[in-house]
Amino acid sequence: MSAVPGRPNQAAAEGHAQRLRRRWLGPALVVLSALAIALGASVGSTGLDALWRAAQDPVAWQIVMDIRLPRTLGAWLTGALLGLSGAVAQGVFRNPLADPFLLGSASGAVLGVALLLALMGAPVSSASWLLKMGMTGAAFLGALGGVLLTLLLAQGVQQTLRLLLAGVVVGYVLGAVKDLVTLAVPDVLSSMLGFVLGNTSLLGWNACALLALVLVPLLLVAAASARVLDGLSLGEATAQSLGLPLAPLRAVLVAVLALGTGAAVAQAGLIGFVGLAAPHLVRSLVRVTHGPLLLLSALAGGLLLSVADIIARVVIAPQELPVGVLTAVLGGTYLLWLMYRRTRAGQS
Repeated sequence: MSAVPGRPNQAAAEGHAQRLRRRWLGPALVVLSALAIALGASVGSTGLDALWRAAQDPVAWQIVMDIRLPRTLGAWLTGALLGLSGAVAQGVFRNPLADPFLLGSASGAVLGVALLLALMGAPVSSASWLLKMGMTGAAFLGALGGVLLTLLLAQGVQQTLRLLLAGVVVGYVLGAVKDLVTLAVPDVLSSMLGFVLGNTSLLGWNACALLALVLVPLLLVAAASARVLDGLSLGEATAQSLGLPLAPLRAVLVAVLALGTGAAVAQAGLIGFVGLAAPHLVRSLVRVTHGPLLLLSALAGGLLLSVADIIARVVIAPQELPVGVLTAVLGGTYLLWLMYRRTRAGQS
């Protein structure tokens, strides 16, 4: 049987392209993220020149340093947390469609904010800094409460299918409780609209510091546990045969998923599709193990959300589009295109 002409050369070329992408994708994402943050510091309702006038104009300097730069950097950190959480979720559940909100964190966060606003009776738009901090804490506690309730119903993290189903059930139940709260106190619904749609406009330096303090240790812990995700990708039985301590490390990874999602949701509200699309974007460019995938997904998630935040500011300027709506449109369109491309590739 004769060899197919050109097939070895094609395989060698594809392998060389993969090695180049693995080598340059990380630095490219870092450079693009830096450019996006610099551009985000220039984009706002007063125009694009505040960054260039900042050295001579104290007002422009204050706009850049106190409003635009922390907002853009906070959006990047939020996206990085969502990208990391999405990669962990897809590895733990062995499902490329797994989302970081699967364990009930999103519905728990929304319920926490709804309960706080119902008790305080203050709209978000006129809220004091104390109420804003309270909303952040309520969202974080609600997200962790939703995850803990999911773990309780699933009786631990050993059975991923049971954990997934418990997360879906908890999401519906907590969502129904939130609806009851909004029916009892209708003013809550309009007050929490920005939170539900995703909002980066309130991110400041304190939020950036908190997000960075959460992101760095979670990234290190997840990278140290990447071998478990690699083992799980080969199947539960194979991972156990490799001698990996699945139960404790799976619990650690679920904790990373919960804390990362909870911190992101608490600061910026519900921003969908970033955690789902970022790992897919990385996998479509390079084939890597979970160690590099976690870092690259965090970088891709930060880049995606910072770019989406910039687009949300300018697409209907001088008004702003909720960034969660934009990420849902862009992320959903990308995933539909990816599914179409894979379907065409499978048919050819």
